[in-house]
Amino acid sequence: METLEPLSVFGDEVESVSVVEGHKVTLNSGLTEMKDDDVIQWRFLDYLSQLFGYEYTLISEINVTAASMSVYEDVLDGRFRNRLKLDNQTGSLTITNIRTEHAGRYELQTKSVRKCFKITVFDMKSVSVKEGDSVTLNSGLTEIMDDDEIQWRFGNENTLIAEINKRTDNITVYEDVLDGRFRDRLKLNKQTGSLTITNTRITNFGVYKLYSNYIKAIMFFLNVHTRLPVPVISSNSSQCSSSSSSSSSSCSLVCSVFNVSHVTLSWYKGNSLLSSISVSDLSISLSLPLEVEYQDKNTYSCVLNNPISNQTQHLDISQLCHTCSDSVHCYGSTEAVIRLVLSALVGVATVILLVYDIRSRRAEQDQAHIHTPGI
Repeated sequence: METLEPLSVFGDEVESVSVVEGHKVTLNSGLTEMKDDDVIQWRFLDYLSQLFGYEYTLISEINVTAASMSVYEDVLDGRFRNRLKLDNQTGSLTITNIRTEHAGRYELQTKSVRKCFKITVFDMKSVSVKEGDSVTLNSGLTEIMDDDEIQWRFGNENTLIAEINKRTDNITVYEDVLDGRFRDRLKLNKQTGSLTITNTRITNFGVYKLYSNYIKAIMFFLNVHTRLPVPVISSNSSQCSSSSSSSSSSCSLVCSVFNVSHVTLSWYKGNSLLSSISVSDLSISLSLPLEVEYQDKNTYSCVLNNPISNQTQHLDISQLCHTCSDSVHCYGSTEAVIRLVLSALVGVATVILLVYDIRSRRAEQDQAHIHTPGI
């Protein structure tokens, strides 16, 4: 094994890499192919070893001249066993099924190239909150260490939004970043470092990262749900059924909601799910049809839900589904109004004609009395 001098712990150029626990990550050597006389070595230094000034540990190497490729899986208590893969063309290193004990610094060294990578392994957690409510992202700490530094970062840009420096006893909240979307909404717990977001908005949706010197990094995916509207049930039929027997016909219904996201719309018969439709897009409308018999006595309901809340609308079949054998519901609402207005008009016209006839008769009688000679 050829010995190459390792990089210092605090190398000038360090490439930061973030990965969720359980996933895999590839550290690219930057080479398209190795030279014939090249030797590639990968070394690792975890955070605790770094704090105590320990040296890097060799975990894999390729000797092109000797045509050998070695992976040292048993070092460091076997934490890399069955997890390391070397690319025999480029020398890039892949770590599979990564865990928090694999977080730290990785050094790549060849005869011509030196690179250093800092891997942060996140414990991924998902949190949901209703818009307007408060939510706390828990650090998991009971108390911050005296020389620790807690940082909270947000979004793909990894924007620093809050931090605690225990050494200087400073707490800072950066409320004006990202167009002020966090203004007057962030609270840091001085003892635990947990972050609370009050009066949440849709713009607070996204990824929050917690960094600490002593605990594993945590990545929170915060989903902010809008308040759900009540579903609307309506009839698809423009008129009532002409059949007097409900067993030979059915009523077409539809349940609808508007401007929703990340929800599921469902029809239930009692407690049994009949059908459902889900959407993850933003501001979309949903409709779900249902066919029922005209005199069905079962209980039906349309339910709109997301992971934290739901809205239910119960179906009243007698209101939306009826046959023409029922004289009360034989006509549509528009036709019923027209008939009622026409009936009123006919009644008014009849009264007018009757009054006119009475007045005409009295006028004729008065005229006859004037032209009759007195006795």
